[in-house]
Order: sequence, then structure tokens, then C-alpha cells
Amino acid sequence: MRLHRIYAIILRHIYLFRHSINRFSDAFYWPMMDLLLWGLTITYVKSISQSPNNVVLVVVSGILLWLIVWRGQYEITVNILEELWSKNLINLFVSPLKFSEWVISLVILGIIKASASVLFATVVAFLLYKVGLFVYGWYLIPFFLLLFMTGWWVGFIVAGLILRYGTKVEQFAWSAIYIIAPFSAIYYPLSILPGWAKTISLFIPTSYVFEGAREIVTTGSLDPNKLLISFVLNLVCLLLSILFLIRSFSKVLKRGLIKTY
Repeated sequence: MRLHRIYAIILRHIYLFRHSINRFSDAFYWPMMDLLLWGLTITYVKSISQSPNNVVLVVVSGILLWLIVWRGQYEITVNILEELWSKNLINLFVSPLKFSEWVISLVILGIIKASASVLFATVVAFLLYKVGLFVYGWYLIPFFLLLFMTGWWVGFIVAGLILRYGTKVEQFAWSAIYIIAPFSAIYYPLSILPGWAKTISLFIPTSYVFEGAREIVTTGSLDPNKLLISFVLNLVCLLLSILFLIRSFSKVLKRGLIKTY
């Protein structure tokens, strides 16, 4: 046994770690997200421990609604990655396929898969915890639309980054959406966040949806201004993200599709 050979292997992986977004994310990003999300959730649960039924409803419905955001973004970014992994991107665009048609197909695919996932998860949640999204009634329609919109614009931003920088930034396909999660107040109210985090949450469209969902649970009604603000923020972000995606694709065309791999 030679220590210098052991040292060489360790050094090799340390160098790889330093230059890999995927490995850096696994080591630091996800632990931080877990601590933020679940630490704040536990703080909230302790404050309302006298209402255990509301806790289960808020947390489980938060999981189900967040699934819409995540799947909406995931289907756009991962399906673009699939074309890069299989080196099929250039084959798509030597055909008559338009870039807009490609993007719209990914959005529709995301709606179909997200709807199936949420429906399945809702059935499981009802069987296990007697909790379902039906408690929100017709508000589910604007909730779904607003959450999908958030997933789309995050997906378009990540897709633009992937087109520009290739698979070396593929980790963003799984992790980018969680940047806004602590400020979205998925499982806890915005009131328990520190002041600076509350300020950021004002510009996060999903925070108004999850706050509205909790408002329905606690009061039985919803301030429509929350939905309006969320829609305006989503619309602005969606337009900017589409512009960024188009510019990214134009840059890729100038550079050559083959170099994207």
C-alpha cells in the first residue's frame, strides 16, 4: 500500500469536485435548502400546535401545489437536456420544426405530466391523510394557472442557460426552482420570515398563491388581490424569460448547434 497513490486518487476527485456544479450542489446547496425549508416549517408547526388538522392540511396541500411548479419547470429543462444527451438537437432543427413549436410542445407535455402527477399524489394524500385539494374549490383553477406560469418562466430561464452553456450546467434543471422555495412560503406563512426575506418574497409570484391557500384554510375566503399580483409578476417574468430563451437560441444558432453538446 502506497500513500502517494491514495493521495493521488483523493486529489483527483477534489479537483473534480471544485469544477463540478453537480457535486457542489449535492454537498452544499441541497443541505442548505433542507435546513431552510424544514427548519422554518417546524418553527411554524410549533406555533400552531394547537391546530394539528390545519398543520396536516397546510403541509400536504403545500406539497401537492408545489409539485405543479416543479413539474412545470422540470419537463421543459429535462426534455431539452434529453435532446442534448442523445445529441438529437441538431436533428430536430434540420427538420421543418420551428423553435416556437418545440417550446410549446414542451409546455403542453409539462401540463399533461404535471396534471397526472398531481392527480396521483392527491389520491395518495387522501388515502393516507384524508387531505385533498378539493378544499380550495374553484380557486384551484387560478392556483394551477399561476403555479404553472412560475414553473414555465423558471424553466425558460434554465433552458436558456443550458442552450448557452450546455450540459455542464445541467444541475440547474433540478435545483434552480428551489431558489425561490424558501421565499414562496410553501409550508409556513411569510410572517415567520426575517425582514429581508419578506422583502424578497414580495417579488416571488408563488408566495401569493401559498399565502392565499392558507388564507382559505384559516378564514374560508381569499383576497383576490393576491391572485392579481401573482399574475402580474408571473406575466412580467414570463415575458422576460421568453426573451432570454429566444436570445439564447439565437446565440446558439450563430455559434453552431453542434457546439452545444
